[in-house]
Amino acid sequence: MFSRKRPKHVRADDAPQSAALAHSMTSDGAVKPEHGPWDVRWAPEAARLDLGSLQIPAIEGVEVRVQAGQDGSVEHIVLVSAAGAVEFAAFAAPRTEDIWDEVRAEMLQEMKASGLSVREDHGPHGPELIAQLPDPQGQLVDVRYVGVDGPRWFVRATFQGPVAADASAAPALWECLEGLVVVRDEEPRPVREPLPMRLPKEMAEQAQNEQPQ
Repeated sequence: MFSRKRPKHVRADDAPQSAALAHSMTSDGAVKPEHGPWDVRWAPEAARLDLGSLQIPAIEGVEVRVQAGQDGSVEHIVLVSAAGAVEFAAFAAPRTEDIWDEVRAEMLQEMKASGLSVREDHGPHGPELIAQLPDPQGQLVDVRYVGVDGPRWFVRATFQGPVAADASAAPALWECLEGLVVVRDEEPRPVREPLPMRLPKEMAEQAQNEQPQ
């Protein structure tokens, strides 16, 4: 398992950094993770759908469904495969601390208080929540919440369907999470505020043309 926690401060009398660690660190003290989701500064070259604060990788067998407003602002991003789906959301986070532990504790408490079946697990990105939630028809659906803390951002991935109960059921959806790129702007934002997302210009124009007259 790979930790995305920020490194502790290094005292002058501590052992010097290795060349690899020094190369991986930036001026704000963030350390390049072993895998994505990637901060844009570390994003590897790949084909992606640019939605502003999130860039979605192009993975074979995965359909990207985007719900957007008439102004082109993106409200929801859902990636669908034969074995389930995953929804991505990105939020502003503090510069000096992670927030997934706090968010996860609140979610766990709220779901238990509502009488829902929920438990904590540990995956390749750290602690997760696995639950069963009712769908619009009242049927229970498996859901897995994965949180990833980055430099001034936080990503929540919500897996639904067979992949939520068995992560190996849809490796392509996990590949999408590990190929996700986050672009955090320099605007000061309240913690947990959703990061803005927009359709690419061509897609926004197409969507406007398809609006009923």
